[in-house]
Order: sequence, then structure tokens, then C-alpha cells
Amino acid sequence: MFELSLMCPESRVEVLCDALEALDALSVSVEDADAQTDAEQALFGEPGMPAPKAGWQRSRVVALFDSEALSRDALALLQAQDFFADCSVLGLQELAQQDWVRLTQSQFTPVPITPEFWIVPTWHEPPQQARVVIRLDPGLAFGTGTHPTTRMCLRWIAQRGQTQAAGIDNPLGRVLDYGCGSGILAIGAAKHGAIEIDAVDIDDAAVKSTLLNAQANQVALKTGLPVIVSGLYSTVLANILATPLKVLAPLLWSRVAPGGSLVLAGILERQAQELTDAYAAHCQLKVADQEDGWILMTATR
Repeated sequence: MFELSLMCPESRVEVLCDALEALDALSVSVEDADAQTDAEQALFGEPGMPAPKAGWQRSRVVALFDSEALSRDALALLQAQDFFADCSVLGLQELAQQDWVRLTQSQFTPVPITPEFWIVPTWHEPPQQARVVIRLDPGLAFGTGTHPTTRMCLRWIAQRGQTQAAGIDNPLGRVLDYGCGSGILAIGAAKHGAIEIDAVDIDDAAVKSTLLNAQANQVALKTGLPVIVSGLYSTVLANILATPLKVLAPLLWSRVAPGGSLVLAGILERQAQELTDAYAAHCQLKVADQEDGWILMTATR
């Protein structure tokens, strides 16, 4: 496999990437050429906000090809195009053969939620101290247990589930996971005694991922698009982002049963007052947990 690296200005990134794909590149990636320097620029906006600009001022475009001949032919054709005038070649090199599956797997290790509750990829053995385990591999849908918002939700679920040991039957009760992603929160609730679980998402890929992950973990839940939501729930979970959480305030609160809990995540610390105000007509949100600049907010009906 050969790697072709090119430098190009912001205005040429899209056309250059399209051309590389048309020239049979196996993959094309773009990164900030000024990363880790004083000239580095943020490209992506904060959650719920638009990106400040369409691309970096200078980008490094990297294309992978099956052979040296293909990569050199592609370069020759690119250099003959008018749009390549402002671009330059950084290098062409052969990549050492690697076990890409093993390399990818090495980046995902067991994730502790509590000392006894762990998220474990299928290629790892659960730690000896793990008493509750969710088997989950990285996939197309959000939620592998590595993000602070997911961990905080799972910690809340584990803590609530532990009250069963104190004599409270089914402390999680009937559960709604709204915006289920990989289904990790719904599965966590099932592992901690929830009696009935609806996991919904607007993304068909997330619904499919949730179903497969639930089967792999041998838990029972109902998953589908939001139209399956019905009745009231003792626990309503929503790990999305601040903007959709504000829009969904009336809907989510309307599904919380008397005595039930609303649990919201995907919220930055600085957005706490925004969420408090958005839900003020329905309930009084409070910050229940925080980690790495993110917060978990909850309310009880």
C-alpha cells in the first residue's frame, strides 16, 4: 500500500478529494496542516453550533493506493490539472503491512463505569472484579462507554439499580432511552433490573445497532423509531446534545411517571442555565454529575 501526501489551500480541498476518489484512491483523509502549532485553527464548532468555517487554511490531504504505479499515475494526472496550481506534493511512500483489525482493536480496551460495572469489547476478557458487564464493540452508532456523557448516564443507572439491594423492587422501573445510539444505556438499564425498556432513535442504523447489541448481551428490550413510545416511564434517559434536549423538553417530561426520573446528558457545563431555563416550566433540573467539562442533569416528578 502506498501513501500520497499533498498540501492544498482551503479552496482546493473538496475538488482535490473528489479527484483522488475518482482516481481509485482506497481512502482519502484531510487534516489541519498547522495542527499543534500557533497557526492551528478550530474547524468544528461546539455541539449545537455551526462550524466557524468550511475548512482549514492549509490542509494535508492523504490518499492511500493499492500500488506505487497507481499512486504515481494519479499524481501525474493531478499535476496536469489547473486546480493543482496552488497545491504541492509532500511525499509518496510505501506503508508497512499491518494487521489493521488488530491495530483498531488495540485502541478499545475495557472501560470501568464503577468498580464492578464494565464495558468490555468482545476481544477482551472481563476484568476479575467485574460483576456486571456490557459486551460492546465500536460500531456506526454513538455509545461505546468512552465518552463522559455515556459514562455519567451509566453511573447514574448503576447507582439507581443498586437501591434494589436496599429493598426497593425495580428501582429503574419502566425505562425510555430516547436517542439510543448503540443501545448502551438501555442495555445498562436491563442489566440493573429495569422491567420494561423502550429504546428509540431517529436513525435506522442506531435502531439496528441497538437490536444487535441487545441480542449479544442477552437482554430484552423494544427498539424502533420514536413512534413506538407510549405511556409513562419511571426512568427517561436522553443522552443527545443541548439544542435538541431543549426542543424536546415538553415531550420528554410528558413521559415521566409520577415519582419517576428524567436524566439528561450531552450538556456542556456552560449550558447548564440554558437547560434549566428550557425545562423550568416543567421541572427543576439539577446537576447530578460532571466530568471533563460535561454535566448530567436530572429531575424527579
